[in-house]
Amino acid sequence: MMTTIRAGRLAALLLAFASLLAATVLPARALVEIDINQGNIEPLPIAVTDFISGDGIGAQISQVVADNLRRSGLFAPVDKGAFIEQVTNPDAAPRFEDWRVINAQALVTGRVVEEAGGRLRAEFRLWDTFAAEQMAGEQFFTNRDNWRRVAHIISDAIFERLTGEKGYFDTRIVYVAESGPRDNRTKRLAIMDQDGFNQRYLTRGGDIVLTPRFSPSRQEITYMDFAGGEPKVYLLQLETGQRELVGDFPGMTFSPRFSPDGQKIVMSLQQPDGNANIYAMDLRSRNTTRLTNSASIDTSPSFSPDGSRIVFESDRGGRQQLYVMGANGGQAQRISFGNGSYSTPVWSPRGDLIAFTKQSGGQFSIGVMRPDGSGERILTTGFHNEGPTWAPNGRYLMFFRQEAGAAGPQLYSIDLTGRNEQRVPVEGFASDPAWSPLLE
Repeated sequence: MMTTIRAGRLAALLLAFASLLAATVLPARALVEIDINQGNIEPLPIAVTDFISGDGIGAQISQVVADNLRRSGLFAPVDKGAFIEQVTNPDAAPRFEDWRVINAQALVTGRVVEEAGGRLRAEFRLWDTFAAEQMAGEQFFTNRDNWRRVAHIISDAIFERLTGEKGYFDTRIVYVAESGPRDNRTKRLAIMDQDGFNQRYLTRGGDIVLTPRFSPSRQEITYMDFAGGEPKVYLLQLETGQRELVGDFPGMTFSPRFSPDGQKIVMSLQQPDGNANIYAMDLRSRNTTRLTNSASIDTSPSFSPDGSRIVFESDRGGRQQLYVMGANGGQAQRISFGNGSYSTPVWSPRGDLIAFTKQSGGQFSIGVMRPDGSGERILTTGFHNEGPTWAPNGRYLMFFRQEAGAAGPQLYSIDLTGRNEQRVPVEGFASDPAWSPLLE
């Protein structure tokens, strides 16, 4: 039996190791797969059985797996009431004909065992029912408190095995949680799993906070805090709660965001003449470098994933449009030319697209375009949509929306086809989400 170590992701989970479960039948070539690059994908029927366990935790883990796969829009979990075979031994090959009868093209089985000291061993197998083959099998060790993360890691493994692309389920969202009346709104930083569970607050709500953004290390965030009415840029360590002032800049500061190597923060600082330009700060030396020098409002900078370029919004052409320049500044090239104004650009982790907010005809849209401005596509349009953020696999976006007449905003996710739009369950109102990289 081959053994593998997922050192990075499992260390934080206190998992001792993950190992491949031996295939009952060695796969020659799996028949079931999803071509994620097709424009119109029919969700794959998949059966996710309750994982065998001495209590209900096995069923809880398998339910989270099924929910994750369903929300991706690529999978259609089969109703458990249709199951013919009741799996009682996850080590044995299932009766594949029973699963083919109900059109389950893939099957997930598993088991959760509580070992000495309360440690859990969670294992799963993924089967191709038409090829009658095991496609994947792994086991994980963790404590009971981490059972939801195990479910997300299993979901990522299934997603990657069936699509050939990395998953995005073992991730977190940091956002601005809003509560209270509209004219006296409390805004707190909050963090949760990508599916809306395990929500907790990071700040107490005494000050207005805006634009939280994850560092590449996932261990800290940068955000704006308006304590005393003065905007300041902070770093917040997620594990310790320790907060550090990045800089106390005169005038207004906007939209801080990390460079891909985590060594810099790029942001917009307002000048005495009322214009705003883009600056980069080296987090080690705390030296700032001015990157734009225009008589306009330049803001919302976002690095390309290789760190060589920056996309930002500017009204230098008369209204807000998107521009791309080198990471050290210099000549900027306008890339948006459609009707209306463009804002909040964010470069995809894959580097192939830039997401944006577009305002036109009294409506707000979330869209994407290539870095040269070609191929603009609108994914969703409504009364007020804003603030897109990418999942780490570059296939899904999250943003916030406020419906006409609604008391506050909510979070939504959507895939690149624009067809799989879903509300993210969050307590109260929520805005300005930022998606983390895959956890470690």
